[in-house]
Amino acid sequence: DDRLALRIAAAYLPVFDAFLRDLFTTTAKQTCEVELISEDTWPLMLELTGVGVATGLECRIVATDITECKRTEQERTRLQLQLAQAQKLEAIGTLAGGIAHDFNNLLAGILGGLSLLDLELGETGKPHAAILEMQSLVERGADLTKQLLGFARQGKYHVRPLNLAREIQQTSTVFGRVHKHLVIALELAPNLHAVLMDQTQLTQVLLNLLVNAGQAMPEGGRLLIRAEDALPGAQDTPPVAAGFVKLMVADTGSGMDAATQARIFEPFFTTKGPGQGTGLGLASVYGIVKSHGGAIGVESKPGQGTTFTLFLPATDQPVAEEKTPAAIQRGTGTILVVDDETSIVSVFARLLQKMGYSVLTAPGGEQALEIVRQRGKQVSLVILDLNMPGFNGRQTYDALQAIVPGLKVLLASGFSLDHQAQEILARGGNGFLQKPFNAATLSAKLREIL
Repeated sequence: DDRLALRIAAAYLPVFDAFLRDLFTTTAKQTCEVELISEDTWPLMLELTGVGVATGLECRIVATDITECKRTEQERTRLQLQLAQAQKLEAIGTLAGGIAHDFNNLLAGILGGLSLLDLELGETGKPHAAILEMQSLVERGADLTKQLLGFARQGKYHVRPLNLAREIQQTSTVFGRVHKHLVIALELAPNLHAVLMDQTQLTQVLLNLLVNAGQAMPEGGRLLIRAEDALPGAQDTPPVAAGFVKLMVADTGSGMDAATQARIFEPFFTTKGPGQGTGLGLASVYGIVKSHGGAIGVESKPGQGTTFTLFLPATDQPVAEEKTPAAIQRGTGTILVVDDETSIVSVFARLLQKMGYSVLTAPGGEQALEIVRQRGKQVSLVILDLNMPGFNGRQTYDALQAIVPGLKVLLASGFSLDHQAQEILARGGNGFLQKPFNAATLSAKLREIL
């Protein structure tokens, strides 16, 4: 009747009308599903089953409450979609990580060669300026691969306690200088916990989120950055390790539809025009946050802006300042370079010789072990690539220590500080460098170890 019809959600009225019409025109059993709504109860889903009588003047209807079944079904569908999306991103991440690793090896040879050329030319005059420009281009390429590795979750670089409030203030200040059409508001809770992250990757996360927000507001708008300690058990707190900081970045820009949100964290996916973005920014944000044990979510509607909410691992450890290497430092001793990339071995050998070291080289783990068996007492330090075919980095490290216990080993990889590197460092490895690295960084690390 009218009272019943008033309680049926508008979207279901045509279905219900057809159900009633069929009941009064046939004696066959009819079924349909409708949603009932009212001001004081949650919506109810009912399954209606009815049979008309021969007279065509009346019918019998049985209503079954299927609300919980529908909610369970919707939740299962949502979880299946989430799983499919996670598996898709994982597969893309594996591919992206492999590409980034190989590209970093190429950049390592180029950057090392430029450093060597600069040293041989005396670091003066026009050639020096040209070399610096080329080094800058290589480092930009390295930044691109860092974004790929960030998405692929290939390690965490150098994780340490960081002052999140200070990082937000510094990054937003720099961003604001070139985006004066935006109103940037900071809401940073007092006594905010430090976060346990890699500083470069944290800066990358912040900057990518700000750039994304800025591109959504080309005509101006308001950008809000809020940080506070997450409350245990809060409704929006994800099921990750206890103790983290909640970071929110909200804009008043163009917003996104559901289809765009579903793909927003995929690498190379972008809605921007040519030359306006690589499609790697939010993908790297996703990967970096996940690799640090955090979580990220997005809420957006077309025309209503976008809000990214991140949960970053918190720590009570004190924040320490990081030292930055200065000029190239000379040293003495014999260095064994172990890498399956012959171009890298050649460049590193010549570069180390310019720094004052004697150099031995090996194209793989087995050859390195033979050298150490014969000349182990002469070797001051081994620079060991972690990702070699056959005898890999972990196996080579263990065998080296068995031959010469306590032999100093500096790890190097086109990946970042991954599980293998962290395990070796925990067992006595003396340091880690992520390729590509410049001569000043290498010389400083060698002096630190030796």
